[in-house]
Amino acid sequence: MLVEEKFILAAPIQEVWDFSIDPRNLGACVPGLEEVEQVDDRTYVATVAVKVGPIKARFKFNVSITEMDPPRHLKSVAQGADTGLAKGGNFSMEADVDLREISKDEVEFSYRMVVNVVGKFATFGERVMRAKAKELGSIFAQTVKEKIETGTA
Repeated sequence: MLVEEKFILAAPIQEVWDFSIDPRNLGACVPGLEEVEQVDDRTYVATVAVKVGPIKARFKFNVSITEMDPPRHLKSVAQGADTGLAKGGNFSMEADVDLREISKDEVEFSYRMVVNVVGKFATFGERVMRAKAKELGSIFAQTVKEKIETGTA
């Protein structure tokens, strides 16, 4: 499933970049994030709880940054599994984050994720999963915007 979004931030590109490469900052914007642990400057482990319809899952996954072109581009890959009571689901993702400087204090933040989920969540079909991903993406974008523009990162 492909998930894409872009939004404008009122901040200098370097500030947005610094925010984006810190997993604690960016992780705090991910709905359902329970924990993030930085292993090194390009690897971290995260746990996210998600509910789609009546099914809840708790995914623990490893994230690796595979490409960096500061302060404009970041690519990462992630894979993990459902660690909740139901278990049996797997998750993989490839994500690109691109920053485009519009002016000295304005940046376009865009991301593109290819997400693969197998297990109980996959039974919902792409339409339901896409709607949930869009909802979570909107919350993520709003939280990033608030944290960066109010300086609460």
